[in-house]
Amino acid sequence: MTGPDFTHETLARSAGFTHIAGVDEVGRGPLAGPVTAAAVILDPDTIPPGLNDSKKLSAGRREALFEAILACSRVGIAHASVEEIDRLNILRAAHLAMGRAIAALCPPPDMALIDGNLIPRGLPLAARAVIRGDAASLSIAAASIVAKVTRDRIMRDLAQQFPGYGWERNAGYPSKSHKQALLDLGVTPHHRRSFRPVHNILYQEK
Repeated sequence: MTGPDFTHETLARSAGFTHIAGVDEVGRGPLAGPVTAAAVILDPDTIPPGLNDSKKLSAGRREALFEAILACSRVGIAHASVEEIDRLNILRAAHLAMGRAIAALCPPPDMALIDGNLIPRGLPLAARAVIRGDAASLSIAAASIVAKVTRDRIMRDLAQQFPGYGWERNAGYPSKSHKQALLDLGVTPHHRRSFRPVHNILYQEK
């Protein structure tokens, strides 16, 4: 199966757009930590070789590509907090982070390729949803790498402040050991209270 290519970006260019950002987020599934989004405008003449869906790359390869992307592309990175996730719901929070990542690009893009089947509400630019975009579009693949590496680093830092949950390994996802740690150690300020395993523990405590 072939990896992502520049077809979506080329089509957007042929339609008259010049600054096309690929946008992706990571962290919808975890029980803890923010949701992180990235927006990347690749230079068509300097695309780092080996870009692919971040889930298909080793951690070391992602780290190397992260540095390569930052060195030759325009990149915006943003987050939505645990409080925003609990207040808005995870989909709206992910879209909020995407909008913030796009807004962090300077100069701003005139077109966004959004991973998934929904376009965030209220975007101030043209946008297209690309299903499984991280496997189809090089710009979205680059954004998926940047978002994943950034969020993994955040979770490693939080793991040092809150040891025992294994965030340096599970990135906050509901692994068996993470769920057991929730029972043994309790809920931290970085846990998403609206997510069922966390909510259930808090409810039982009451």
